[in-house]
Amino acid sequence: MEARNIATSGAAGLPPARRLEAASPRYGERAIKSFLALCAGLSVVTTTAIVVSLLVPALGFFREVPVGDFLLKTEWAPAQDLFGVLPLIAGTFNVVLWGMVFAIPIGIGAAIYLAEYASPRVRKIVKPVLEVLAGIPTVAIGFFGVSLVTPLLQDVWPGEFLGGPPGFFNALAAGLCIGLMIVPIIASISEDSMSSVPGGLREGAYALGASKMRVALRVVFPAALSGIVASIVLAISRAVGETMVVLLVAGNTPNLTFNPVENVQALTAFIGVTATGDIAQNTIEYDTVFAVGTVLFVLTLIMNMTSIRFVRKYRQIYE
Repeated sequence: MEARNIATSGAAGLPPARRLEAASPRYGERAIKSFLALCAGLSVVTTTAIVVSLLVPALGFFREVPVGDFLLKTEWAPAQDLFGVLPLIAGTFNVVLWGMVFAIPIGIGAAIYLAEYASPRVRKIVKPVLEVLAGIPTVAIGFFGVSLVTPLLQDVWPGEFLGGPPGFFNALAAGLCIGLMIVPIIASISEDSMSSVPGGLREGAYALGASKMRVALRVVFPAALSGIVASIVLAISRAVGETMVVLLVAGNTPNLTFNPVENVQALTAFIGVTATGDIAQNTIEYDTVFAVGTVLFVLTLIMNMTSIRFVRKYRQIYE
């Protein structure tokens, strides 16, 4: 009865309830809101402009080269009018594969150590040092691969394993350099995801007699799985789009192979070599760069969409 009287007090002649919003307009807040909306709109416009700038020349390319030949043929030699992009896609995934084989165990292992084993003092030192790797210029990592990783790999490679010793340019050396570059992405995001797991889950597992390793692998890791997978997919997207490392270390020979010791050419390496400003516009050579860039854009988009769907499906919310 009392609640009804309070709710209907305005109709009974009593003063209306006080509004929760300020009576005077807040121009500063409106300006901030407008600025944020402008930023969001600018990002959409920029993305749309990138897509249009890729698609318009790519459509000109596909008027002369059938899409089926471009996606299914296995020979890539634009100078000889051979436009099968599969060797470039295989070279890209060859480098990314060995990079992820190197980066995933190290990145997740570092995340588990920082989240579950390291003391707060050690974490404050190790994590910033680990994240410094993400700020090293990629051209410096490429020179590191040429001057140290490749010669070392040639010295320690076991005889005729996987078709002989690696050449000076090979996918494995580029993969190791890219793996070194993306370790901070996996480690940092995975550690943040593990640290956000409620302490009550750990305490419950310890109360049941679980060891620290079992808690980390059987409780914390599954609870943080969505964030860990998101970090891995983000790292893959970063590796797919890398240019300087594959350009300097992997080589520039289109090769349809997943052998890590062979010379390969990635999608980004072809764009970096070809798009130098020396080719004339409205030519097949010019449009080829945008066709390859469109393939790279589509691959990255598919991986990002897969990551978003996986995160939404397996995300766990704790209250």
